[in-house]
Amino acid sequence: MKYILITGGVISGVGKGIISSCIGVILQGLGLKVTTIKIDPYINVDAGTFSPHEHGEVFVLDDGSEVDLDLGNYERFLDIRLNSENNITTGKIFQKVISKERKGEYLGKTVEYVPHITDAIQEWVQQVAGTNIKQNGGDTINPEVCVIELGGTIGDIESMAFTEAFRQMQYNVEKEDFLTVHVSLILDPKATGEQKTKPTQRSVHDLGAFGLTPDLLMCRSEKNLTPEVIKKLSKMCNVRAEQVISVPDMALYSIPQHLVDQGVIKVMFKLLNLNLPIPPNVVSKWNNLAEKTRNCSKDVTIALVGKYVKFSDAYASVNKALGHAALASGANLKLVYIESSNLEEETKISNEEKYNSAWSELRKVNGIIVPGGFDKRGTEGKIAAIKFARENLVPFLGICLGFQCAVIEFARNILNLTGANSTEFDGSTKHQVVIDMPEHNQGIMGGTMRLGLKETHFHDKSSKIYNLYGKVDAIKERHRHRYEVNPAYVDQVEGHGLTFVGKDSENIRMEIFELKNHPYFVGVQFHPEFLSRPTKPSPPFVGLITYSLNPLA
Repeated sequence: MKYILITGGVISGVGKGIISSCIGVILQGLGLKVTTIKIDPYINVDAGTFSPHEHGEVFVLDDGSEVDLDLGNYERFLDIRLNSENNITTGKIFQKVISKERKGEYLGKTVEYVPHITDAIQEWVQQVAGTNIKQNGGDTINPEVCVIELGGTIGDIESMAFTEAFRQMQYNVEKEDFLTVHVSLILDPKATGEQKTKPTQRSVHDLGAFGLTPDLLMCRSEKNLTPEVIKKLSKMCNVRAEQVISVPDMALYSIPQHLVDQGVIKVMFKLLNLNLPIPPNVVSKWNNLAEKTRNCSKDVTIALVGKYVKFSDAYASVNKALGHAALASGANLKLVYIESSNLEEETKISNEEKYNSAWSELRKVNGIIVPGGFDKRGTEGKIAAIKFARENLVPFLGICLGFQCAVIEFARNILNLTGANSTEFDGSTKHQVVIDMPEHNQGIMGGTMRLGLKETHFHDKSSKIYNLYGKVDAIKERHRHRYEVNPAYVDQVEGHGLTFVGKDSENIRMEIFELKNHPYFVGVQFHPEFLSRPTKPSPPFVGLITYSLNPLA
């Protein structure tokens, strides 16, 4: 087993997850089987209770694990299906060690960071690295390389146990089986007109203080590093010049080929003692995608109406899925973020200019998507946007909460059920068209929703969405919700044209609706964005883009 540790320096958010994914892609292109681990040093057991404003979206895996959004990058790039064990948190490690202590497994010893916490980390990593994983197509692979991303930046107090664990681990395996990649930011202040390496030098110094030396120094910057800067980094950071890799800002799908061009394969072969034939086009799949992106000849404008729009990572997978679908249609995606609360009548009273601006933007788009979310804030704006899409025949896709809001809008304005609402927003409403699922509302927030891969069966084989999914009888998609459409209102809703074309395996829970006599008005209770891939876009998103480009398609 080969282990590749990815660490970060200077600041977080410079692209460790993307670089980890691209290294995995290159290794796959060389014929190696790759698995991956994301380490999040926070005390939380998982990402399930995080605010999207603080940490971005919560990504959901097949087994229902709520994890960091970087695992979504890994799945999309490597086309694999991960599980809860592929995401390590300090909370998980503490839980495991304390559980063993309570059972008396440490034989009366004092439980300490070293060796107990650090040993638990190494054991976890080695166990996951040796565990078979599934590819997206269903085949099982036995990994040969494990790419490990350590979240945060070197020097963070939260990650010290992990850096110590990897300091030990590099000596517990053969030298050619462990490689450290350090991703660091090179500043380019306009005032000086030259690239500044001092922050990266300090970051590498801090890494060395923890007993780790970078084998590859991945330097993120606005522009390519100059030869002088590479020479300086080589001298001051104790790495050879060929081990300093310049990674400037560029289009996503161009990164794998850029790393190949920078000589990453040669360095990895030398340090990992690999001797494999190198195909002429190691990352041809990504080159094809990059070329296709450059050749998109038409534009499609989609409005994303949500409550976390100031932080795009809150909708990372939705953004990616829209991009995948647009690329498949040969279109440039123009994504317009609209704060849902700005569409509400209350905003009109308090800030008419903001209200008018939001509605002006909404009226210009080709299609509308209302993604998932929680709590009451902004829901009336989402409902107003959905009403606009329904009445004006604008292609619409509602996901999770967007699905539920569409049912509420339909109940209010077509069924004339005054005050129809969800019990999440108004527990006293007479018409509870969306209700909580008691078994998933236990008063404990973490890990108690309806989570993970669930089956949906199609009940209307004349529907657009059935055709988009390839005319199969049943599909499996990932879920994350506590509320559902009230079965008591289903007959009324369907009687007026909003048909629930997909239901769960027990024919109880509503999973997909489609509105008759509308170009494309579809809602799904699940989160199809989590299984979208660059070369296999999610069907509901394909439908939204297709009909937004041509409502008569």
